[in-house]
Amino acid sequence: MNAATKFAGFALGLAAVFGIAVAVGATVGPEPTTPDSNAHNEAAPAAKPDHAPGGMMATEGGYTLRLDTARTTAAPNVTLRFRILDQDGAPLTRYQRAHDKDLHLIVVRRDMVAFQHVHPVLGGDGTWSVPLDLSRAGDYRVFADFTPDGGENLTLGTDLRVAGAYDPQPLPAAANTSTVGGYTVTMDGTVAPGQASKVTLSVSKDGKPVTDLQPYLAAYGHLVALRTADLAYLHVHPDGHPGDGVTPAGPGITFYVTAPSAGDYRLFLDFQHEGVVRTAEFTLTVGQGPAGSEAAHTGHGATPELAPTGHGH
Repeated sequence: MNAATKFAGFALGLAAVFGIAVAVGATVGPEPTTPDSNAHNEAAPAAKPDHAPGGMMATEGGYTLRLDTARTTAAPNVTLRFRILDQDGAPLTRYQRAHDKDLHLIVVRRDMVAFQHVHPVLGGDGTWSVPLDLSRAGDYRVFADFTPDGGENLTLGTDLRVAGAYDPQPLPAAANTSTVGGYTVTMDGTVAPGQASKVTLSVSKDGKPVTDLQPYLAAYGHLVALRTADLAYLHVHPDGHPGDGVTPAGPGITFYVTAPSAGDYRLFLDFQHEGVVRTAEFTLTVGQGPAGSEAAHTGHGATPELAPTGHGH
């Protein structure tokens, strides 16, 4: 038998064995898979939260935050110019007003110092401009919180580099009180990630409760929360509205918020009293598991855990 004949016989034998294997596999192989609502599939991807944190990307939902310049030099009065571009690259000029403004701009250095909540002016060509205090050099994160006319709320984020002598600061220790300009703000509430919880921030001055807080941007307080690990942004607002006949003008400002994950957060509360807007700052730790299972502790006792909802007004 020559080599060609031997090879042909080998190929026929191999095909026969393969055919038998396929037939056996079809007979005794795995049964067709069918969805089973009670089955646990460890490989299945985790569900996306209803309110994902914003500010992680410069482009989202067809819109892009574009700074005119991403680099500048440290100075106390620097004009920042930027645009919100649509998917065609055209500047967005029509916005849906929320809390008395078309756009809220948050600027903070990456070590969580030099926080600013400002409201730029929109030019006819779609360019926003606003003066900033950038006297402290370093890398900043710029957040634009807005709602396109007829669209959904977005928070876009991008970096701004400020040249100069950099003095990075450690994250302040977690605490449930903050003092600013003679005022003391106390935070009360225990919150775990992934569930809405009640958090109350109470304002006092010289040891006395402040009961005549003034509306600022159509609310008695504005809370911005940033996750320290990645600067995920959460802009939340209090329960109730000034003048609704139900919501008191202090001392407590109540928020219903949901943390996206465990970890450290930096909180910035804007409130107005006697015609001046002040910002109280906190570092809070969100523990793992059910509420109260791993609350952070400080010298003042259990520190309230943060739980802000998704960005939006």
